[in-house]
Amino acid sequence: MQLIKTKFPLKGIAESRIGGRSENQDNYGFCDTAIGTVVVVCDGMGGMQGGRVASMIAVKSILEFIASVPKDADPGDALNNAIRKAHADVIQTGHDNPELYGMGTTVTAAVFSKECATVAHVGDSRIYQLRGRSKVFRTFDHSMVFEMVRNGVLSEEQARLSDQSNVILKALGIYGEVVPDICKLPYRKGDRFILCTDGFWGSMPEKEFLAGLAAKEVGHVLERTANRVEEIGRTKGGSYDNLTAAIVEMQCNSQMKVPSKPFVKWTVIVAAALVVVSVFLYVLLTRPDSAATGKTQVEQADASGADGTVSPSEAARSGPGADEPAVPKTATSAEDKEPDSAEQSVGGEGASPKEESTTDTAAQDPRLFVMPKTGSQDTKADNKK
Repeated sequence: MQLIKTKFPLKGIAESRIGGRSENQDNYGFCDTAIGTVVVVCDGMGGMQGGRVASMIAVKSILEFIASVPKDADPGDALNNAIRKAHADVIQTGHDNPELYGMGTTVTAAVFSKECATVAHVGDSRIYQLRGRSKVFRTFDHSMVFEMVRNGVLSEEQARLSDQSNVILKALGIYGEVVPDICKLPYRKGDRFILCTDGFWGSMPEKEFLAGLAAKEVGHVLERTANRVEEIGRTKGGSYDNLTAAIVEMQCNSQMKVPSKPFVKWTVIVAAALVVVSVFLYVLLTRPDSAATGKTQVEQADASGADGTVSPSEAARSGPGADEPAVPKTATSAEDKEPDSAEQSVGGEGASPKEESTTDTAAQDPRLFVMPKTGSQDTKADNKK
C-alpha cells in the first residue's frame, strides 16, 4: 500500500495485489504535473509476461507525456494524446519483441486539478466518483457484456457473472485506432474517486462494493475492501484475478460548479415562493390601519341599503353640513316644520305620526334600518307634472 503524495488539495492511497495468479499483470502510478495530480491504473493482458510489460509501458508513457505539457494545457487533450501515445508505444514494443506480440492493457487515468477532475478510460477497468454512499459517476465498460447491458439484453449483475465478462472491445496495444472516453467532473470536498481493475470491482455486487468504500478512513477502506475481495476469491477456488485500486479523496470543492438536481432546484424555488407569500400576508394583516379599515367597511355596509341609499341612522350621525352627497329623505323629522312639496310623501302631505315615530326610533338607535318607501319617488314625479 502506497500513499499518493502531492502538493494539490487531495489525499490518496494505492495498492496492487497478485490475487490468486502466478504473476501480477496490473500496474499503477502517479505524479504531480503542471496541470494537476495524475493517477493511472492499468490491467495488462497477454502471455509470456506480455500483460505485465504492456501495463508497465502504458503507465510510464502516460505519466511522462502529461508531465511534459505546459500549465495552460487542457487536461482532456493531454489525457487523450497521452493515451494515444501509450497505445502506440505498446504496439511498437510488441512489434520489436515477437514474444510480446499481441499484448495489451486497459487504462484508467485521471488528472485532479482545482478546476475539476478529468478522467479517461479504455477497456473494463473503472473509475467511480462517490459522494458519501451515493454513486455520482462511473465509467461504462468497453466489453461485450456491457454492450448487451446497453441494449437491454442483460442486467449489470448478469453481466458481472457472465462467463464472457472478460471479453473486452477496446484496449491499448490492439491494432487500430484507440479513442478513450474522456469526461470532466466537478467535485465537492470529501468526494472520492476510485480507479480500479476488474479484479477489484468484479468480485461482488456493486451495491455491496460501494458500501464498503464509504467508510471514513481512505487507507482502511482500501485495505478492508482488498481483504474482502481476496476472501471471496479464496472461497471460490483460489484462482482469482489480480486486484489493483487507487482511491483519491478531495479536500476542497472544485472551481467547476456541481450542478443541482432538478428536484432540489424546484424544492428551493417553491420554498422561496412560500416564504415571500407568507411575509406579504403577514404584513398585510398586521398593518395598523387594517383593523380600522375593516371596521369602517362593516359600518358602511350596515348603513347602506340594497339600493345604495343612506339610512336615517347614518344621516343622524353625519349631522347637517356633512360632506356626503345629498340623498332623498325617507321621512320628515320633527324639526322640519315646513317641508317642501317636492319632499312630501304621497298626496303632498307631511309624514304621518307613524312615520315620525319610526324615524325618532331610528335616530335614537342607529342599529335600526328603515326601508325607504318605494312609491315616494313616483309621487314626486307626478307632483312635478
